Amino acid sequence: MPAKEIKELRQAGKLEEAYAMAKAELDADLSNIWGKRNLSWVLYAQLDILVSRLDAFIEKIKEVKELALPASEEMFFDNLSLVISKAARFFNSDSTRNINKLESLFNAIKDLPLKRNSKWYSALFKSMYKGMKDFDIYIEFADWWDFKNFRPEDFQKEKMPNGNEIMAIAEQAVITYAKKLLPIHIHGVTIFSKEKVEEFLPIISHIIEDHPQLQYPAYFKAKLLLALGDKESIYEVLLPFAKKKRNEFWIWEILAEAFLDDQEKVFACYCKALSCKSPDKMLVGLRQKFAELLISEKYYNEARIEIDLLIKARTEQGFNIPWVVTNWQTMDWYKSAIPSKSNFSFYKGFLPIAEALLFSDVPEELIIVEFVNNEKKILNFIASESKFGFLKYDRFFSEVKVGDTLKVRFQGGSNEGIHQLYTAIKVNDDAFKTQFIKQVNGVVKITEGKSYGFIDDAFIHPSIVSKYKLINGIQFTGEIIKSYNAEKKMWGWKLY
Repeated sequence: MPAKEIKELRQAGKLEEAYAMAKAELDADLSNIWGKRNLSWVLYAQLDILVSRLDAFIEKIKEVKELALPASEEMFFDNLSLVISKAARFFNSDSTRNINKLESLFNAIKDLPLKRNSKWYSALFKSMYKGMKDFDIYIEFADWWDFKNFRPEDFQKEKMPNGNEIMAIAEQAVITYAKKLLPIHIHGVTIFSKEKVEEFLPIISHIIEDHPQLQYPAYFKAKLLLALGDKESIYEVLLPFAKKKRNEFWIWEILAEAFLDDQEKVFACYCKALSCKSPDKMLVGLRQKFAELLISEKYYNEARIEIDLLIKARTEQGFNIPWVVTNWQTMDWYKSAIPSKSNFSFYKGFLPIAEALLFSDVPEELIIVEFVNNEKKILNFIASESKFGFLKYDRFFSEVKVGDTLKVRFQGGSNEGIHQLYTAIKVNDDAFKTQFIKQVNGVVKITEGKSYGFIDDAFIHPSIVSKYKLINGIQFTGEIIKSYNAEKKMWGWKLY
């Protein structure tokens, strides 16, 4: 057997001689697996120097296929993936990028039994993805490559030489695939494959479940569900993602799509989106949608503000002004509306509703306000005798007062200590309130020389003595609220 001589010739770079000897060996016995192996490695070496010559490269690939090597020749097919990747990278370089050549290369290699789920198979994906991601051929390529072959490493961010990190290749791949499945509208015709989306949903769902560190697949799953008309599932899919991205305007824009039958929630989502810090040029589409909704509800002043802001942003960017916007400016309601710089005060009224959408899976609890420090915007609350503490309230309210009943969702906190909230609204709940507040009628007792006093067993703080101008011995009717004495470690009552 000339295997040794063929290998020596190949390693010496004498590929024509190695090829002739290996071809002669195989022609003498076409069923000889060793002859196939010897020739396959010569073909591999030839491919390695033909990566920039597509036609010659493809001809050599055809010879590899004619060998009909079994898939069990894993080492060879791993190396074949490597050399195909080199060719793909050449046709992806800035000076030679050519989608037609990449497509020809793909068509030549797609029926090879390449070793899957390997480092070099992933390298092949990356090299082809770069050139195909902007073209329709990407869907066919990705289906052939099969996302099931991504390895754990492919789901990790890649660190660049400058220290920056880029999105994991698997996440890029899934996002690009999803984008290409979304409906497109060309000359009034909608191009959309419902069947293809339904095939892909289990794949993206599996990736979301197995790789929760990926940020964007959930968002694109929601977009696909929206395209299918499955609005009931959007909210559930988006919820974990939206919690992480709640300061991004676009997450609220798509959340609004899940609540189109509930106008208050749509309002809330749009208000939250527009209150996020985003460049005005990115908000023009959203402002136009919101303006249309405001007009329908006769919020003309607010609608004019959105219209003026979107026109300003479009003009600054050199964008055209849509006809419908120009038409709005001719309307009587627009001309008589009061212009202003911002709708932020309007947005603020809806923000608690929007925030509540994100945390509906966190149970709401009732609390009562027991003390307020208006200067520091801090209140003391009681939920029960076993749960009480204090919190900052200015995110949710401009003012609160002792005795207010709030419905809140707790983010965390320690008993008797500081608590954080997800959501908070004022409510009326007399049944809850009567657990902590009651009326008192009795004689005020203030010891001489003291600034505080008592009515029955209820404490009267000096500020309350001053507020009501109380003096010792007078009859007084008022309300007392339950209060915890931290020094004595016991519950009592105080006038407020």
